[in-house]
This record gives sequence, C-alpha cells and structure tokens, in this order.
Amino acid sequence: MVLSEHELAFIALHKDSYPTVFSFVRRRVESPEVAEEIAADVFRVVWQKWGDLPRTEIAWLLTVARNMIGNAYRTRDRQRALQEKLRATAVLSFGDGSENLAVHDALAGLREKDRDILQLAYWEGLGTAEIAGVLQCSESAAKVRLHRARAAFRKQMPAGAETITQRMGA
Repeated sequence: MVLSEHELAFIALHKDSYPTVFSFVRRRVESPEVAEEIAADVFRVVWQKWGDLPRTEIAWLLTVARNMIGNAYRTRDRQRALQEKLRATAVLSFGDGSENLAVHDALAGLREKDRDILQLAYWEGLGTAEIAGVLQCSESAAKVRLHRARAAFRKQMPAGAETITQRMGA
C-alpha cells in the first residue's frame, strides 16, 4: 500500500507533535489513560479538519487539545452531577444503609468502562454476545471485560456485602 503525500505529512506531524500534545494534556487531566484518549482524539480531529493546506503549528494543535480537555471536564462534571442525583434518589427511596445504596456507591467508584459493561449486563439484561455487539468487540473480549468489571465491583463493595456480589456473579 502506497501512502499519499497527504497521509505521509499527517504521519510526520503526528510523530513530531504527539509527545508535546500528550504532555500538554497530561498536565491537565487526572490520569495517563484519559490523557492518551484525549491526545488521540486531538489527532482524530486534526485529521478530519486536515485540508488542502494543512495547519501544522503546535499552537493550533494545543488549541484543539485545550478545547478537548474542556469538553472532557464538562462531561466529567455532568456525569458526577448525575451520579450525585442518582445517589440522592437512592437515599430517599431506600435509606442510607440499604444494599441499593451500597451498589450505587460501588458502581460510582468504578471506571466508566467497567460501570457501562455491568449496566449492560445487569440493568439491560444483555448476554455476552449482545454486549459484544454493543461494544463492537468479540464475544470473548466482552467476557473478559465483564469478568474484570465484576472483580473491580467486588473490590468497591463494602465488607459484609458478599450476598450482593454473589447474586451478581461477581
């Protein structure tokens, strides 16, 4: 496969600029994983906007990164507000010491990917084949992800909550 001049220029830009973009993002977000995701998204956006006269200035790349960091913060803040609202609703509905609240708190402590797969399995009632379809991965990858999410959930649950995790197969 022969790459076009356009593609080669983008590859060179990525190679030269990725470390700077990643460092810029990493200093502004909570984890290396989030920084990697945002830095990758920066270059996805740059590729999509890459025209006949491509912009290659680092200032432009960092502006795109700054905008994406802002989007990530707004998304995180909306998710936190939703989690707080759901927790308040659970407290009103079930009381402070309920199993439902323990489950809610454990889910809130998980990474978003783990929380999503558990919700697909337990709230939506999907099997691993269906989860694989939603996540666009193989069924064996979905099984592994579900296993890992259950283990992470188990670690988040308070001591003495074994009956809940057993019912979930975690």
